[in-house]
Amino acid sequence: MNSGKEIVRYTANQRLNHWLIALSFVLLAISGLALFHPSLFWLSNLLGGGTWTRILHPFIGLVMFVSFAIFALQVWRHNHITADDKEWLKAVPKVISHQEEGVPEADRYNGGQKVLFWALIVLMAGLLLSGIVMWRSYFDFPVGLIRFSSLLHALFAFGLICAIIVHIYAGIWVKGSIRAMTRGTVSPGWAWKHHRKWFRRKVRNVSEE
Repeated sequence: MNSGKEIVRYTANQRLNHWLIALSFVLLAISGLALFHPSLFWLSNLLGGGTWTRILHPFIGLVMFVSFAIFALQVWRHNHITADDKEWLKAVPKVISHQEEGVPEADRYNGGQKVLFWALIVLMAGLLLSGIVMWRSYFDFPVGLIRFSSLLHALFAFGLICAIIVHIYAGIWVKGSIRAMTRGTVSPGWAWKHHRKWFRRKVRNVSEE
C-alpha cells in the first residue's frame, strides 16, 4: 500500500448520520435544560417558545435514538471489549502523557472508545424508555411512575451530556480525529500511531486485493 494514501475510516452516510446525531443532541440538550429548571427556560426561545419546545423535544429524541441505533449497528462488532482493551484501560495514564511503551495496540477503537460506546447505548436506551413514560400526549402511565421516570430521565440526560463532553474533548485532544468525521479519512501515520491493529488489517486487506 502507498504510505501516503489516505485510509477511509467512515463513509459519507456514516458521517452524515453522525452529524445528525450531534445536531439532535444539541437541540435536545437545549430544550431539555429549558424544561428542567425555570432559570433555564429562556433557552426555549431557541426552539420557538415553551409550547414548541415541549412538543419538539420528544420527537427530536426519537430522531437521535434512531440515528444512533443505525450507527451503533454498523460499528458494534468493532466494539467488543477484549483482554487487550482492558490492559489499554489500565494504561490510560500513559496514554494521556503520550507514552507509547507498555500500551497495548488498539484496534479500530481503543478501550476508552469502547467503554464510551456501551455507556452511550445504556444512556440512550434509558432516555428512550423514561421519555416514553413521560410522553403524556400519547401514553398514559400512573403518576408515580411518571415522576420516577422524570427523575431517571434527568439522570440519564446528565450522564449523556458528560459522556458527550468527554467524547468531544477526546476528539480534539487526539489530533486528527475530527478529520475522520469531516473528511472520512485519516492518514496512515495517524492510524499507525493510534489504532495499529486496525492499520495492519487495512494494509493486509489492500495488499490482498
